[in-house]
Amino acid sequence: MAGQAWVEAQETLDRMFQPLEDLLVGAVPVGSAHRVLDVGCGTGSTTLAIARRLGAGGHCTGIDISDPMIAMARTRAAREGALARFIRADAQTHAFEPFGFDTIISRLGVMFFEDSVAAFANLRRAAVDGAELRFVAWRGAAENPFMTTAERAAAHLLPNLPARPSNGPGQFAFADPDNIHHVLEHGGWADIDIRPIDSACAFPERELVRYLTRLGPIGRVLPDVDAQTRARVVETVRAAFEPYVHGAAVRFDAACWMVSARAPVSSSA
Repeated sequence: MAGQAWVEAQETLDRMFQPLEDLLVGAVPVGSAHRVLDVGCGTGSTTLAIARRLGAGGHCTGIDISDPMIAMARTRAAREGALARFIRADAQTHAFEPFGFDTIISRLGVMFFEDSVAAFANLRRAAVDGAELRFVAWRGAAENPFMTTAERAAAHLLPNLPARPSNGPGQFAFADPDNIHHVLEHGGWADIDIRPIDSACAFPERELVRYLTRLGPIGRVLPDVDAQTRARVVETVRAAFEPYVHGAAVRFDAACWMVSARAPVSSSA
């Protein structure tokens, strides 16, 4: 189960994507009374960071479709007594309270909707007039070779490795900025701004093998192969990551879009 793998790799992934989280959290006013929604919140790192930034005057809600990840997020929130709540639901179809949020954010969580226009229309209904939408999404696979290193290296050893979808939901679904603009405009958002960012990400080298064997296409198929093939895959893929290993750290650049938009004032207002 992908969600469980993310839970088990929570610390690694939080460390890896900390720079992207910081960009989103830094845009939320300190100590404000904002009501913030974190879409595709995963295990809750960004949700909790925003809740800490808002303090007692505001509130942050995280939503994700994964049961294991939401369970972990709730555990983390309870552990630190955070003013945050978590919803296990699909943000595309969930019946949010209308006009319930002043800000909607997402760290790499909006590329997986079955119908992106419907999803952002639903989020628009959940936002007050003038609310800000701000999210980070991956640019294309060609600009993010780190993210596809494992499957490229192991392709000859795993002939049944599923290909990434060329369109539709997936990690690189928002690679085309024109598509992002189309989705947001038809979803009811205005003042759309899409800017490329290249964020330096890192995590400890000692966690690399677990990362490459548990997540992504390799992580989904590796449990079902025989021990000999598994050992060959791990050896081959680990060698392919060598250009990213710098001493005790793995380093790579995350090529993403920083997207912002605003909920226009309703014509009935």
